[in-house]
Amino acid sequence: MISLAFRKPEKWKVLRQNIVIEINTIGISSLSIVALLSLFMGAVMVIQTASNIDSVLIPAYTVGFATRQSIILEFSSTMICLILAGKVGSNIASEIGTMKLTEQIDALEVMGVNSINHLVLPKILASLFIFPFIVLISMGLGLIGGGLIGTQAGIITLEKYIMGLQYYFVPFSITYSLIKTLFFAFFIATIPSYFGYYVNPSGGALEVGRSGTKSVVASSMVILLINLIITYFLLL
Repeated sequence: MISLAFRKPEKWKVLRQNIVIEINTIGISSLSIVALLSLFMGAVMVIQTASNIDSVLIPAYTVGFATRQSIILEFSSTMICLILAGKVGSNIASEIGTMKLTEQIDALEVMGVNSINHLVLPKILASLFIFPFIVLISMGLGLIGGGLIGTQAGIITLEKYIMGLQYYFVPFSITYSLIKTLFFAFFIATIPSYFGYYVNPSGGALEVGRSGTKSVVASSMVILLINLIITYFLLL
């Protein structure tokens, strides 16, 4: 399937148009839920970190430091991509599965169109393009959410929080998260596409729903596995 997806498109103009559509469908439409989750999770991390600091020997800026590390290294890349695997993955599997069920894919094949290339490649390229931006936005909003709750609730001063964000900052942390994101984006686009494309048409709409569920489970498992492998090789 992957080899067919990456064959030379018959019309580059159509591919570009499809990529723009998929960027909107996969990425732009997901920004609201990503923004909401990031703001609240940043706030929760600040509260939890502060509540677990019970020693005067631990400096106040540790709250900002711990929040930054949690958001950049894990939450904004892995957790957000797991959520997108559910939202985006189920949508991709259902979309392609419905096309299979209604014989639209068969019609493309009859017209001599490489249906896998036409349907799957724009989703892969759009995901690889937009997911890193979504993760970067999540990082920023998570840190802002933590700062807002920390200062407004009197947990930490803004100066101490910013000091914690800056303390021993390693730029490679962001690079590490973006590398993970690219792998996650690829599998979030390809695994649901596989389940949708090879859905059993005789199962009807129920089978399309099952393919969406299977794709989400499979994508989530792969994301967790890839996360472990990349973390082992890049951070150890």
